[in-house]
Amino acid sequence: MSLIPFSSQLIADVGISFGDEGKGRLIPEVVEELLHTPASVSTVLKVNGGANSGHTAGGIKLNLLPAGVVESSVKYLCLGAGVVADPRKIWWETLPLEKRNFSILSRLRIDERTLVSDLTHRLLDLAWEDYRVNVLKEEPRGSTGRGITPAYQDEVGQWQVYYADFLDTRENYARKLAQRVARAQSIIRHVCQVSEATWNSFFDKLTAAEQRANSEAIEQGIFTKEDFDFTRFRGEAPFAINLEALTETYWKAGSSLAANIAEVREIILGELGAGHSIIGEFGQSYWLDKRNGFSPNQTASHTYTPEIFESAGVPVQRVHTFGVAKAYDTKVGTHTFLTQMDEAHPLSVILKKIEFGTSTGRQRMVGWYDAVEKGDALRYGGYQDLMINKLDALTYAGEWKGDLLICSAYEDSNGRRYTHVPRNEAIRRTLRPVYTAHPGWSEDVSGVRHFKDLPVNAQRYVAAMVRSLIQVAYGDKLPAQLPNLRYLGVGPLPSQLIKDVPSTAELIKL
Repeated sequence: MSLIPFSSQLIADVGISFGDEGKGRLIPEVVEELLHTPASVSTVLKVNGGANSGHTAGGIKLNLLPAGVVESSVKYLCLGAGVVADPRKIWWETLPLEKRNFSILSRLRIDERTLVSDLTHRLLDLAWEDYRVNVLKEEPRGSTGRGITPAYQDEVGQWQVYYADFLDTRENYARKLAQRVARAQSIIRHVCQVSEATWNSFFDKLTAAEQRANSEAIEQGIFTKEDFDFTRFRGEAPFAINLEALTETYWKAGSSLAANIAEVREIILGELGAGHSIIGEFGQSYWLDKRNGFSPNQTASHTYTPEIFESAGVPVQRVHTFGVAKAYDTKVGTHTFLTQMDEAHPLSVILKKIEFGTSTGRQRMVGWYDAVEKGDALRYGGYQDLMINKLDALTYAGEWKGDLLICSAYEDSNGRRYTHVPRNEAIRRTLRPVYTAHPGWSEDVSGVRHFKDLPVNAQRYVAAMVRSLIQVAYGDKLPAQLPNLRYLGVGPLPSQLIKDVPSTAELIKL
Protein backbone atom coordinates (compact mmCIF):
# COMPACT_ATOMS: atom_id res chain seq x y z
CA MET A 1 0.00 0.00 0.00
CA SER A 2 1.16 3.53 -0.85
CA LEU A 3 -0.83 5.33 1.82
CA ILE A 4 2.13 6.19 4.04
CA PRO A 5 1.59 8.89 6.69
CA PHE A 6 1.68 12.52 5.66
CA SER A 7 4.85 14.28 6.76
CA SER A 8 3.11 17.45 7.94
CA GLN A 9 -0.23 18.86 9.02
CA LEU A 10 0.16 21.41 6.21
CA ILE A 11 -0.65 19.75 2.87
CA ALA A 12 -0.16 21.64 -0.40
CA ASP A 13 -2.31 20.58 -3.36
CA VAL A 14 -0.34 21.77 -6.41
CA GLY A 15 -0.20 21.14 -10.15
CA ILE A 16 3.06 20.06 -11.79
CA SER A 17 2.10 20.63 -15.41
CA PHE A 18 0.30 23.58 -16.99
CA GLY A 19 -2.93 23.51 -15.00
CA ASP A 20 -6.11 21.46 -15.47
CA GLU A 21 -4.58 18.42 -13.75
CA GLY A 22 -7.62 17.58 -11.60
CA LYS A 23 -6.38 19.09 -8.33
CA GLY A 24 -9.92 19.56 -7.01
CA ARG A 25 -10.63 15.84 -6.72
CA LEU A 26 -7.60 15.38 -4.47
CA ILE A 27 -9.13 17.32 -1.57
CA PRO A 28 -12.03 14.96 -0.76
CA GLU A 29 -9.60 12.03 -0.88
CA VAL A 30 -7.23 13.57 1.64
CA VAL A 31 -10.15 14.59 3.86
CA GLU A 32 -11.50 11.04 3.80
CA GLU A 33 -8.12 9.47 4.41
CA LEU A 34 -7.52 11.58 7.53
CA LEU A 35 -11.14 11.75 8.69
CA HIS A 36 -10.95 9.38 11.65
CA THR A 37 -7.44 10.30 12.77
CA PRO A 38 -6.25 12.93 15.26
CA ALA A 39 -4.89 14.91 12.27
CA SER A 40 -8.26 15.21 10.51
CA VAL A 41 -8.60 18.05 8.01
CA SER A 42 -10.30 21.02 9.62
CA THR A 43 -9.49 23.70 7.04
CA VAL A 44 -9.20 24.03 3.28
CA LEU A 45 -7.40 27.23 2.32
CA LYS A 46 -7.57 28.66 -1.18
CA VAL A 47 -4.01 29.93 -1.53
CA ASN A 48 -3.80 31.94 -4.73
CA GLY A 49 -5.59 33.10 -7.85
CA GLY A 50 -9.25 33.93 -8.05
CA ALA A 51 -12.22 32.95 -10.20
CA ASN A 52 -9.82 32.05 -13.01
CA SER A 53 -8.94 28.68 -11.50
CA GLY A 54 -11.65 26.09 -11.99
CA HIS A 55 -11.73 23.02 -9.75
CA THR A 56 -14.15 20.11 -9.75
CA ALA A 57 -14.71 18.23 -6.49
CA GLY A 58 -17.39 15.65 -5.87
CA GLY A 59 -18.94 16.55 -9.22
CA ILE A 60 -19.29 20.22 -8.18
CA LYS A 61 -17.58 22.80 -10.41
CA LEU A 62 -16.03 25.69 -8.49
CA ASN A 63 -14.06 28.78 -9.43
CA LEU A 64 -13.55 30.85 -6.31
CA LEU A 65 -14.67 28.84 -3.29
CA PRO A 66 -12.32 26.18 -1.84
CA ALA A 67 -13.09 22.65 -2.99
CA GLY A 68 -13.61 21.67 0.65
CA VAL A 69 -17.25 22.80 0.25
CA VAL A 70 -18.18 19.23 -0.66
CA GLU A 71 -16.89 17.85 2.66
CA SER A 72 -19.17 18.65 5.61
CA SER A 73 -16.49 17.59 8.11
CA VAL A 74 -14.27 20.53 7.08
CA LYS A 75 -14.78 23.25 9.67
CA TYR A 76 -13.32 26.23 7.78
CA LEU A 77 -13.34 27.22 4.12
CA CYS A 78 -10.77 29.99 3.88
CA LEU A 79 -9.73 32.50 1.23
CA GLY A 80 -6.14 33.46 2.02
CA ALA A 81 -4.37 36.78 1.65
CA GLY A 82 -2.90 35.57 -1.65
CA VAL A 83 -6.33 35.41 -3.30
CA VAL A 84 -8.13 38.07 -5.34
CA ALA A 85 -11.89 37.76 -4.97
CA ASP A 86 -14.87 39.56 -6.43
CA PRO A 87 -17.52 39.72 -3.64
CA ARG A 88 -20.31 39.31 -6.17
CA LYS A 89 -18.70 36.12 -7.44
CA ILE A 90 -18.60 34.78 -3.89
CA TRP A 91 -22.37 35.21 -3.70
CA TRP A 92 -22.90 33.81 -7.20
CA GLU A 93 -21.20 30.57 -6.15
CA THR A 94 -22.43 30.44 -2.56
CA LEU A 95 -26.19 30.88 -2.89
CA PRO A 96 -26.77 28.06 -5.43
CA LEU A 97 -24.69 25.72 -3.28
CA GLU A 98 -26.58 26.72 -0.13
CA LYS A 99 -29.78 25.97 -2.06
CA ARG A 100 -28.38 22.46 -2.60
CA ASN A 101 -27.84 22.10 1.17
CA PHE A 102 -24.10 22.70 1.14
CA SER A 103 -23.16 24.69 4.22
CA ILE A 104 -20.98 27.56 3.00
CA LEU A 105 -21.57 30.82 4.88
CA SER A 106 -21.26 29.23 8.33
CA ARG A 107 -17.78 27.95 7.37
CA LEU A 108 -16.47 30.64 5.01
CA ARG A 109 -13.65 32.84 6.31
CA ILE A 110 -12.16 35.57 4.10
CA ASP A 111 -8.86 37.00 5.25
CA GLU A 112 -8.85 40.71 6.00
CA ARG A 113 -5.98 41.05 3.51
CA THR A 114 -7.68 39.16 0.67
CA LEU A 115 -7.69 41.51 -2.32
CA VAL A 116 -10.99 42.81 -3.69
CA SER A 117 -11.40 42.48 -7.44
CA ASP A 118 -14.28 44.17 -9.25
CA LEU A 119 -15.60 45.32 -12.62
CA THR A 120 -12.62 47.63 -13.27
CA HIS A 121 -10.27 44.65 -13.33
CA ARG A 122 -12.44 42.74 -15.74
CA LEU A 123 -12.58 45.74 -18.09
CA LEU A 124 -8.81 46.09 -17.88
CA ASP A 125 -8.39 42.40 -18.61
CA LEU A 126 -10.41 42.73 -21.81
CA ALA A 127 -8.68 45.99 -22.74
CA TRP A 128 -5.16 44.58 -22.41
CA GLU A 129 -6.15 41.60 -24.57
CA ASP A 130 -7.52 44.02 -27.17
CA TYR A 131 -4.28 46.02 -26.98
CA ARG A 132 -2.20 42.88 -27.46
CA VAL A 133 -4.12 41.88 -30.58
CA ASN A 134 -5.03 45.17 -32.24
CA VAL A 135 -2.15 47.47 -31.29
CA LEU A 136 0.79 45.09 -30.87
CA LYS A 137 -0.54 42.68 -33.53
CA GLU A 138 0.27 39.66 -31.38
CA GLU A 139 -1.57 36.40 -30.89
CA PRO A 140 -4.34 36.57 -28.26
CA ARG A 141 -3.09 35.43 -24.87
CA GLY A 142 -6.30 33.64 -24.03
CA SER A 143 -7.15 35.43 -20.79
CA THR A 144 -10.09 34.18 -18.73
CA GLY A 145 -11.45 37.76 -18.62
CA ARG A 146 -11.99 37.44 -14.87
CA GLY A 147 -9.68 40.39 -14.09
CA ILE A 148 -7.12 38.45 -12.06
CA THR A 149 -3.90 39.94 -13.45
CA PRO A 150 -5.13 43.56 -13.19
CA ALA A 151 -6.18 42.87 -9.60
CA TYR A 152 -2.66 41.70 -8.73
CA GLN A 153 -1.27 44.75 -10.55
CA ASP A 154 -3.14 46.87 -8.02
CA GLU A 155 -1.31 44.97 -5.30
CA VAL A 156 2.18 45.55 -6.68
CA GLY A 157 1.21 49.11 -7.64
CA GLN A 158 0.16 49.74 -4.03
CA TRP A 159 -3.45 50.53 -4.88
CA GLN A 160 -4.89 47.68 -2.80
CA VAL A 161 -8.48 47.42 -1.71
CA TYR A 162 -8.78 44.71 0.93
CA TYR A 163 -11.77 42.86 2.34
CA ALA A 164 -10.99 44.74 5.55
CA ASP A 165 -12.25 47.84 3.71
CA PHE A 166 -15.74 46.36 3.86
CA LEU A 167 -15.45 46.61 7.66
CA ASP A 168 -14.69 50.34 7.31
CA THR A 169 -17.18 53.07 6.32
CA ARG A 170 -18.98 53.16 3.00
CA GLU A 171 -17.51 56.61 2.45
CA ASN A 172 -13.91 55.37 2.64
CA TYR A 173 -14.63 52.41 0.40
CA ALA A 174 -16.37 54.67 -2.13
CA ARG A 175 -13.34 56.97 -2.23
CA LYS A 176 -10.97 54.08 -3.00
CA LEU A 177 -13.31 52.66 -5.64
CA ALA A 178 -13.63 56.06 -7.34
CA GLN A 179 -9.84 56.32 -7.59
CA ARG A 180 -9.68 52.79 -8.99
CA VAL A 181 -12.33 53.60 -11.61
CA ALA A 182 -10.52 56.78 -12.69
CA ARG A 183 -7.25 54.87 -13.15
CA ALA A 184 -8.93 52.12 -15.15
CA GLN A 185 -10.69 54.59 -17.44
CA SER A 186 -7.46 56.42 -18.22
CA ILE A 187 -5.49 53.23 -18.88
CA ILE A 188 -8.16 51.70 -21.10
CA ARG A 189 -8.68 54.85 -23.16
CA HIS A 190 -5.19 56.30 -23.44
CA VAL A 191 -2.79 53.39 -22.94
CA CYS A 192 -4.72 50.44 -24.35
CA GLN A 193 -6.18 52.73 -27.04
CA VAL A 194 -9.51 50.95 -27.01
CA SER A 195 -12.14 52.35 -29.37
CA GLU A 196 -15.46 53.62 -28.05
CA ALA A 197 -17.30 50.79 -29.79
CA THR A 198 -14.99 48.20 -28.24
CA TRP A 199 -15.38 49.82 -24.80
CA ASN A 200 -19.17 49.54 -25.11
CA SER A 201 -18.88 45.92 -26.25
CA PHE A 202 -17.01 44.94 -23.09
CA PHE A 203 -20.14 45.37 -20.96
CA ASP A 204 -22.20 43.29 -23.38
CA LYS A 205 -19.52 40.59 -23.46
CA LEU A 206 -19.35 40.33 -19.66
CA THR A 207 -23.15 40.24 -19.43
CA ALA A 208 -23.45 37.43 -21.97
CA ALA A 209 -20.65 35.43 -20.34
CA GLU A 210 -22.06 35.60 -16.81
CA GLN A 211 -25.67 35.02 -17.84
CA ARG A 212 -24.49 31.93 -19.69
CA ALA A 213 -22.31 30.72 -16.81
CA ASN A 214 -25.11 31.25 -14.28
CA SER A 215 -28.01 30.11 -16.44
CA GLU A 216 -28.90 27.24 -14.11
CA ALA A 217 -29.17 29.56 -11.08
CA ILE A 218 -31.29 31.96 -13.15
CA GLU A 219 -33.63 29.15 -14.22
CA GLN A 220 -33.98 28.06 -10.57
CA GLY A 221 -34.95 31.60 -9.56
CA ILE A 222 -31.96 32.09 -7.26
CA PHE A 223 -30.89 35.08 -9.37
CA THR A 224 -32.45 37.14 -12.14
CA LYS A 225 -30.82 37.92 -15.48
CA GLU A 226 -30.53 41.53 -14.29
CA ASP A 227 -28.18 40.40 -11.50
CA PHE A 228 -25.63 39.63 -14.22
CA ASP A 229 -26.32 42.72 -16.33
CA PHE A 230 -23.06 44.66 -16.63
CA THR A 231 -24.49 47.23 -19.03
CA ARG A 232 -26.04 49.13 -16.10
CA PHE A 233 -22.51 50.09 -15.06
CA ARG A 234 -21.79 51.70 -18.42
CA GLY A 235 -21.94 55.48 -18.16
CA GLU A 236 -23.73 57.78 -20.58
CA ALA A 237 -20.58 59.59 -21.75
CA PRO A 238 -17.90 57.79 -23.79
CA PHE A 239 -15.57 55.68 -21.61
CA ALA A 240 -17.62 56.50 -18.52
CA ILE A 241 -18.71 54.21 -15.68
CA ASN A 242 -21.84 54.66 -13.60
CA LEU A 243 -19.92 55.09 -10.37
CA GLU A 244 -22.99 55.39 -8.18
CA ALA A 245 -24.43 52.06 -9.38
CA LEU A 246 -21.05 50.35 -9.16
CA THR A 247 -20.37 51.60 -5.64
CA GLU A 248 -23.78 50.59 -4.35
CA THR A 249 -23.59 47.11 -5.91
CA TYR A 250 -20.11 46.27 -4.65
CA TRP A 251 -20.56 47.81 -1.21
CA LYS A 252 -23.72 45.76 -0.73
CA ALA A 253 -22.04 42.53 -1.88
CA GLY A 254 -18.88 43.09 0.19
CA SER A 255 -20.40 44.47 3.39
CA SER A 256 -22.90 41.60 3.41
CA LEU A 257 -19.90 39.33 3.93
CA ALA A 258 -18.72 41.25 7.01
CA ALA A 259 -19.41 38.32 9.33
CA ASN A 260 -17.14 36.13 7.18
CA ILE A 261 -14.14 38.49 7.16
CA ALA A 262 -11.54 37.34 9.70
CA GLU A 263 -7.87 36.88 10.56
CA VAL A 264 -7.27 33.64 8.69
CA ARG A 265 -3.72 33.46 10.02
CA GLU A 266 -5.08 33.08 13.55
CA ILE A 267 -7.46 30.33 12.43
CA ILE A 268 -4.61 28.43 10.77
CA LEU A 269 -2.33 28.70 13.79
CA GLY A 270 -5.13 27.61 16.09
CA GLU A 271 -6.01 24.55 14.01
CA LEU A 272 -2.37 23.52 13.66
CA GLY A 273 -1.97 23.89 17.41
CA ALA A 274 -4.98 21.63 17.92
CA GLY A 275 -3.31 18.95 15.81
CA HIS A 276 -5.55 19.27 12.74
CA SER A 277 -4.47 19.24 9.11
CA ILE A 278 -4.77 22.14 6.69
CA ILE A 279 -5.02 21.65 2.91
CA GLY A 280 -3.69 24.50 0.81
CA GLU A 281 -5.60 24.48 -2.48
CA PHE A 282 -3.61 26.07 -5.30
CA GLY A 283 -4.89 27.40 -8.60
CA GLN A 284 -3.03 26.91 -11.88
CA SER A 285 0.30 25.02 -11.65
CA TYR A 286 4.07 25.18 -11.24
CA TRP A 287 4.60 26.10 -14.90
CA LEU A 288 2.11 28.98 -14.74
CA ASP A 289 3.74 30.60 -11.72
CA LYS A 290 4.48 34.28 -12.29
CA ARG A 291 8.19 33.61 -11.72
CA ASN A 292 8.66 30.01 -12.90
CA GLY A 293 6.39 30.23 -15.94
CA PHE A 294 6.93 31.58 -19.43
CA SER A 295 5.50 34.95 -20.49
CA PRO A 296 2.88 35.72 -21.62
CA ASN A 297 1.32 32.36 -20.72
CA GLN A 298 1.58 32.58 -16.97
CA THR A 299 -0.65 33.80 -14.21
CA ALA A 300 -0.08 36.77 -11.91
CA SER A 301 0.34 34.87 -8.64
CA HIS A 302 2.72 32.37 -7.08
CA THR A 303 1.26 28.94 -7.77
CA TYR A 304 3.54 26.63 -5.80
CA THR A 305 4.16 25.44 -2.25
CA PRO A 306 6.06 28.42 -0.69
CA GLU A 307 3.06 30.71 -1.25
CA ILE A 308 1.05 28.76 1.32
CA PHE A 309 2.94 30.56 4.09
CA GLU A 310 2.41 34.03 2.61
CA SER A 311 -1.27 33.46 1.95
CA ALA A 312 -1.96 31.83 5.32
CA GLY A 313 0.23 34.33 7.14
CA VAL A 314 2.01 31.71 9.26
CA PRO A 315 5.70 30.92 9.85
CA VAL A 316 7.62 28.76 7.39
CA GLN A 317 7.53 25.14 8.55
CA ARG A 318 7.44 21.60 7.21
CA VAL A 319 4.82 21.15 4.50
CA HIS A 320 3.72 18.00 2.66
CA THR A 321 3.39 18.75 -1.05
CA PHE A 322 1.06 16.77 -3.28
CA GLY A 323 1.92 17.10 -6.99
CA VAL A 324 -0.98 16.44 -9.35
CA ALA A 325 -0.69 15.57 -13.06
CA LYS A 326 -2.53 13.76 -15.83
CA ALA A 327 -1.40 10.66 -17.74
CA TYR A 328 -0.94 12.92 -20.76
CA ASP A 329 -0.58 16.69 -21.11
CA THR A 330 -2.85 19.60 -21.98
CA LYS A 331 -2.35 23.34 -22.39
CA VAL A 332 -4.37 26.39 -23.37
CA GLY A 333 -3.18 29.71 -24.76
CA THR A 334 -0.12 30.27 -26.95
CA HIS A 335 2.30 28.05 -25.04
CA THR A 336 5.36 26.44 -26.52
CA PHE A 337 4.03 22.87 -26.45
CA LEU A 338 6.90 20.54 -27.27
CA THR A 339 4.93 17.31 -26.84
CA GLN A 340 1.75 18.41 -28.61
CA MET A 341 0.12 15.65 -30.62
CA ASP A 342 -0.62 16.05 -34.30
CA GLU A 343 -4.21 17.28 -34.63
CA ALA A 344 -5.05 14.32 -36.88
CA HIS A 345 -3.65 11.69 -34.50
CA PRO A 346 -6.49 9.34 -33.46
CA LEU A 347 -5.72 9.77 -29.76
CA SER A 348 -5.69 13.55 -30.13
CA VAL A 349 -9.16 13.40 -31.69
CA ILE A 350 -10.43 11.31 -28.76
CA LEU A 351 -8.84 13.39 -26.01
CA LYS A 352 -9.97 16.73 -27.40
CA LYS A 353 -13.56 15.60 -26.97
CA ILE A 354 -13.11 15.64 -23.18
CA GLU A 355 -10.59 18.45 -22.73
CA PHE A 356 -12.23 21.82 -22.08
CA GLY A 357 -11.34 24.42 -19.44
CA THR A 358 -13.49 24.33 -16.28
CA SER A 359 -13.47 28.14 -15.97
CA THR A 360 -13.54 29.21 -19.60
CA GLY A 361 -14.81 26.28 -21.61
CA ARG A 362 -11.85 26.77 -23.96
CA GLN A 363 -10.65 23.81 -26.02
CA ARG A 364 -7.38 22.49 -24.62
CA MET A 365 -4.47 21.38 -26.78
CA VAL A 366 -3.39 17.80 -26.00
CA GLY A 367 0.01 16.17 -25.98
CA TRP A 368 2.11 13.25 -24.80
CA TYR A 369 3.20 12.99 -21.17
CA ASP A 370 6.16 15.32 -20.58
CA ALA A 371 8.31 13.82 -17.81
CA VAL A 372 10.84 16.65 -18.19
CA GLU A 373 8.35 19.24 -16.95
CA LYS A 374 7.19 17.09 -14.05
CA GLY A 375 10.70 15.98 -13.10
CA ASP A 376 11.89 19.60 -13.20
CA ALA A 377 9.07 20.58 -10.83
CA LEU A 378 10.22 17.78 -8.51
CA ARG A 379 13.90 18.74 -8.63
CA TYR A 380 13.42 22.46 -8.03
CA GLY A 381 9.98 22.65 -6.41
CA GLY A 382 9.78 19.37 -4.54
CA TYR A 383 6.84 17.15 -3.70
CA GLN A 384 6.37 14.10 -1.47
CA ASP A 385 3.26 12.61 -3.04
CA LEU A 386 1.97 12.28 -6.57
CA MET A 387 -1.49 11.90 -8.05
CA ILE A 388 -1.92 10.99 -11.73
CA ASN A 389 -5.38 11.33 -13.28
CA LYS A 390 -7.15 10.17 -16.47
CA LEU A 391 -5.29 6.93 -17.12
CA ASP A 392 -8.59 5.59 -18.47
CA ALA A 393 -8.61 8.15 -21.30
CA LEU A 394 -5.65 6.39 -22.94
CA THR A 395 -7.40 3.03 -23.42
CA TYR A 396 -7.65 1.97 -27.07
CA ALA A 397 -10.86 3.17 -28.73
CA GLY A 398 -12.03 3.65 -32.31
CA GLU A 399 -9.01 4.06 -34.59
CA TRP A 400 -6.64 4.46 -31.65
CA LYS A 401 -4.38 1.38 -31.41
CA GLY A 402 -0.81 2.71 -31.10
CA ASP A 403 2.06 3.15 -28.66
CA LEU A 404 1.98 5.71 -25.87
CA LEU A 405 4.88 8.16 -25.86
CA ILE A 406 6.70 9.64 -22.88
CA CYS A 407 9.03 12.60 -23.31
CA SER A 408 12.13 11.82 -21.24
CA ALA A 409 14.42 14.56 -22.59
CA TYR A 410 14.68 17.43 -25.07
CA GLU A 411 17.22 17.72 -27.88
CA ASP A 412 18.50 20.66 -29.93
CA SER A 413 19.52 20.70 -33.60
CA ASN A 414 23.09 19.75 -32.66
CA GLY A 415 21.99 16.65 -30.76
CA ARG A 416 22.59 18.14 -27.31
CA ARG A 417 20.27 16.57 -24.71
CA TYR A 418 18.40 18.55 -22.04
CA THR A 419 17.02 16.68 -19.06
CA HIS A 420 15.58 19.84 -17.54
CA VAL A 421 13.39 22.69 -18.75
CA PRO A 422 15.58 25.56 -19.99
CA ARG A 423 14.54 28.81 -18.32
CA ASN A 424 15.39 30.72 -21.49
CA GLU A 425 12.33 30.58 -23.72
CA ALA A 426 14.44 31.39 -26.79
CA ILE A 427 16.23 28.08 -26.24
CA ARG A 428 13.20 26.08 -25.16
CA ARG A 429 11.14 26.78 -28.26
CA THR A 430 13.92 25.45 -30.54
CA LEU A 431 14.02 22.03 -28.88
CA ARG A 432 12.31 18.81 -29.89
CA PRO A 433 11.09 16.04 -27.56
CA VAL A 434 12.92 12.74 -27.16
CA TYR A 435 10.39 9.98 -26.65
CA THR A 436 10.26 6.47 -25.29
CA ALA A 437 7.45 4.28 -26.67
CA HIS A 438 5.19 2.08 -24.54
CA PRO A 439 2.56 -0.43 -25.72
CA GLY A 440 -1.02 0.51 -24.92
CA TRP A 441 -4.01 -1.61 -23.83
CA SER A 442 -7.53 -2.31 -24.96
CA GLU A 443 -9.10 -3.34 -21.64
CA ASP A 444 -11.45 -0.90 -19.87
CA VAL A 445 -9.68 0.23 -16.69
CA SER A 446 -12.41 2.54 -15.35
CA GLY A 447 -13.71 -0.15 -12.99
CA VAL A 448 -10.31 -1.25 -11.69
CA ARG A 449 -9.61 -0.44 -8.03
CA HIS A 450 -6.38 -2.36 -7.44
CA PHE A 451 -3.11 -1.80 -9.24
CA LYS A 452 -2.49 -5.52 -9.73
CA ASP A 453 -5.77 -5.76 -11.68
CA LEU A 454 -4.70 -3.24 -14.30
CA PRO A 455 -3.62 -4.63 -17.69
CA VAL A 456 0.12 -5.34 -17.66
CA ASN A 457 0.79 -2.64 -20.27
CA ALA A 458 -1.13 -0.10 -18.19
CA GLN A 459 0.95 -1.03 -15.13
CA ARG A 460 4.14 -0.62 -17.14
CA TYR A 461 3.04 2.73 -18.56
CA VAL A 462 2.31 4.05 -15.07
CA ALA A 463 5.70 2.79 -13.91
CA ALA A 464 7.37 4.45 -16.90
CA MET A 465 5.73 7.81 -16.13
CA VAL A 466 7.04 7.73 -12.57
CA ARG A 467 10.47 6.37 -13.51
CA SER A 468 10.96 9.01 -16.19
CA LEU A 469 10.24 11.97 -13.94
CA ILE A 470 12.44 10.48 -11.22
CA GLN A 471 15.33 10.16 -13.67
CA VAL A 472 14.85 13.77 -14.81
CA ALA A 473 14.83 15.02 -11.23
CA TYR A 474 17.73 13.00 -9.83
CA GLY A 475 19.60 11.17 -12.58
CA ASP A 476 21.37 8.14 -11.14
CA LYS A 477 21.77 9.62 -7.64
CA LEU A 478 18.44 8.73 -6.09
CA PRO A 479 17.60 10.18 -2.66
CA ALA A 480 16.68 7.91 0.22
CA GLN A 481 13.08 9.20 0.18
CA LEU A 482 11.42 9.07 -3.22
CA PRO A 483 8.08 10.73 -4.00
CA ASN A 484 5.18 8.36 -3.73
CA LEU A 485 2.37 7.75 -6.29
CA ARG A 486 -0.44 7.85 -3.76
CA TYR A 487 -3.51 7.99 -6.02
CA LEU A 488 -4.07 6.89 -9.62
CA GLY A 489 -7.23 8.16 -11.32
CA VAL A 490 -9.06 5.84 -13.74
CA GLY A 491 -12.17 7.97 -14.25
CA PRO A 492 -13.83 11.23 -13.18
CA LEU A 493 -15.93 9.86 -10.32
CA PRO A 494 -14.62 10.11 -6.74
CA SER A 495 -14.71 6.32 -6.50
CA GLN A 496 -12.55 5.84 -9.61
CA LEU A 497 -9.20 5.84 -7.84
CA ILE A 498 -6.53 3.22 -7.27
CA LYS A 499 -4.91 3.63 -3.85
CA ASP A 500 -2.64 0.59 -3.59
CA VAL A 501 0.01 1.57 -6.11
CA PRO A 502 3.35 -0.15 -5.36
CA SER A 503 6.19 1.90 -3.91
CA THR A 504 8.21 4.07 -6.25
CA ALA A 505 11.21 1.75 -5.90
CA GLU A 506 9.01 -1.17 -7.07
CA LEU A 507 7.61 0.89 -9.95
CA ILE A 508 11.11 1.74 -11.13
CA LYS A 509 11.93 -1.98 -11.23
CA LEU A 510 8.71 -2.69 -13.09
